Amino acid sequence: MKNTYLSLIGVLAIIGLYSCTKLNNKDYGTIVASQFSPTQQDVAALVGVPYTNWRTLELGRSANAIWRTNEISSDESVIPARPNGWVDNGIYQRMHYHKWTADEDNSFQIWTNAYAGISNCNRLLYQIDNNLIPVQTGKAQLEAELKVLRASFYYALIDFFGNVPIITKFDVPAGYLPPQSTRADVYNFIISELKTNIPLLSTAVDASTYGRFNKYAGFALLAKMYLEAGVYSGTPNWPGCITACDSVINAGKYALESVQANAFATQNQNSKEIIFAIPFDNVYTSDGSTAWTLHMETLQPENQATYNFQNSPWGGICAIPQFINTFDPNDVRLTANWIQGQQYDASGKILLGTMDKFSGKPLAYINQLPGVDSSQEVHGFRLGKYQIQAGELVGMSNDFPLFRYADILMMKAESALRNGDASTAATLVTQVRQRSFTNNPALATVTAAQLQSGTSVYDYGLRNHLQTTHETASDIQYGRMLDELGWEFSQEGRRRQDMIRFGVFTSKSWLSHSPNGSYRTLLPLPTSALQTNKNLKQNSGY
Repeated sequence: MKNTYLSLIGVLAIIGLYSCTKLNNKDYGTIVASQFSPTQQDVAALVGVPYTNWRTLELGRSANAIWRTNEISSDESVIPARPNGWVDNGIYQRMHYHKWTADEDNSFQIWTNAYAGISNCNRLLYQIDNNLIPVQTGKAQLEAELKVLRASFYYALIDFFGNVPIITKFDVPAGYLPPQSTRADVYNFIISELKTNIPLLSTAVDASTYGRFNKYAGFALLAKMYLEAGVYSGTPNWPGCITACDSVINAGKYALESVQANAFATQNQNSKEIIFAIPFDNVYTSDGSTAWTLHMETLQPENQATYNFQNSPWGGICAIPQFINTFDPNDVRLTANWIQGQQYDASGKILLGTMDKFSGKPLAYINQLPGVDSSQEVHGFRLGKYQIQAGELVGMSNDFPLFRYADILMMKAESALRNGDASTAATLVTQVRQRSFTNNPALATVTAAQLQSGTSVYDYGLRNHLQTTHETASDIQYGRMLDELGWEFSQEGRRRQDMIRFGVFTSKSWLSHSPNGSYRTLLPLPTSALQTNKNLKQNSGY
């Protein structure tokens, strides 16, 4: 399925030439309208243009986009200085310290790729409205899909930047500079767009809607918005989140996989748990701007022999030991999702380190890390949630699940808990946990009392070669729920978002990180955007 989907996008390089310029050539428009009668396959390829922007938005041309930003700024993962590099002018350490600036690549990548997606949606809507792309059937549904997709890009912008311009037109005057909207206004715009257009979306759950917004992916995005309503608008809307989640649950078209790993397999396009995925294929998405390279970014070069990779891994990102220590030892997710211990080649021979102090010594990943500024190649468990196949290229073929059914259940659980229904929350959390405690089923059960009064088990405080401190976790309301989210959704590029919602992101210390200002819940607008639009005002604190 993913090969078919991605091969359709082969024509997009030509179509994409028009993504930044208004199509105002009357002759060209006449030719398109009179000579181009798109088939359903053509329409799928055309709509695929803005969907491809989610690849670079989530993983970035240099990987400094949503996924990495949410991971390495959090208490879950870190890119420490390694014997073979990963300093890169200090960008990864600044993300860990929360000392980033408006000149960081992270702000640039997220801002640029989100607006590229918005521009592509606006362009297609303009072309369809003006019959430059004649759509004979399903026009209303197609336009609704594009508007929901556009709203998903605004979801990224409101999450990271807050106050951003709302642009809904492609045919704007030359030199037009859009005004900046408040975060609350952006929130209301997204909600309005979703509520208006979700009813028009397809209810199909098959190859025709895979990697696209059908009605249930739309409800998943709406649930995300309501989950974050308190952060984005200042007014929580837990009942709204519950209702949106129920729209997915009651449809009966998705279910939890019996084994969590099925949703992250190399060939995961048929997973019954995935609601909306970003498709990847190591043949069609293989260059630096589109490849999904997590295996290269986390494993040491020696692991090339483990999987018979065609290229040597780069060895960088790993787990923060304090996060690993929160897991119950009986939790299958601890061993299934994190690569740890002695490493071997494909024949079972012990691998030895090749760098610095561990050169010639057994390469065994340990749950220790001196700090963000110092590490050896054995330090830190590596990220292994996404299946790594033998003979892998630089890019992986695992589709990236942006929304999955476990998330629907956990969003409803958190909303129910915060809305006073701890019993429902406990039932849902238990449901998600059950597949991770198959050898100890009694440990899967979570009670309402535990969720209501449960303090986080995260041992916060500085924990590095320079300093050790300890901070309480008893002041984190619903801290047990935050822990549950961490255990289920680790490595999925969302930890920062959850920590902000629970009031932890700018108030706690971990590894080498100390709090560095509450304004750090938002990124600064990139310098390049401020220089090109005089209507923009920088976020407070920057």
